[in-house]
Amino acid sequence: MTATLLTFFFVVAALLVLLAWALRAPGKSSRGKFDLASLEESGRRHATYFALIRQASSPADIEFLARRGSPDIVYRVRRERRRVALIYLAQLREDFQRLLRLARAVAALSPAVGSSQEVGRLWLSLKFAWRYHLIRAGIYRGLLPIPQLNTLSHIVSLLAVQMETSLKELGERAVMAVQIASSIDGNGVDAA
Repeated sequence: MTATLLTFFFVVAALLVLLAWALRAPGKSSRGKFDLASLEESGRRHATYFALIRQASSPADIEFLARRGSPDIVYRVRRERRRVALIYLAQLREDFQRLLRLARAVAALSPAVGSSQEVGRLWLSLKFAWRYHLIRAGIYRGLLPIPQLNTLSHIVSLLAVQMETSLKELGERAVMAVQIASSIDGNGVDAA
């Protein structure tokens, strides 16, 4: 019973830490600054390289090297694969953070964003952070969890699609507002 209680408290503490991390205020350097060019490409970059990561993590290569090469070569290849996977994971996290900043900007510009969408974004942030740290720990332990990396990449892709859709809708509303404003004369009466 004590182990169960200790585990429960550990899980609650971890969730509280993740919640505090997700709710933290953005840094002063990122406040009010949006790099639209990098935001535009961020939803696609990780998808481009995931196939290469999957191919590079093929166990057949390690088995071949283990049969034909020295243990030193096998060790170096595993270490390099781990390094590349960690770089990919860090870039995936960077893409996710950019998309979250874009989501905040869209939410600030859109009157239709409700608290349920904000909670959804918080939940997505927590889910991403939890999986990110589990995958990172797995990579450090010598595992290369491709299915989990794929799931994390899928989360980023879904957020990118949501942001593209939101930006499209926001643009359409802006065009409609300009058309309405241009069709009304100074007294608020339709001139047509």
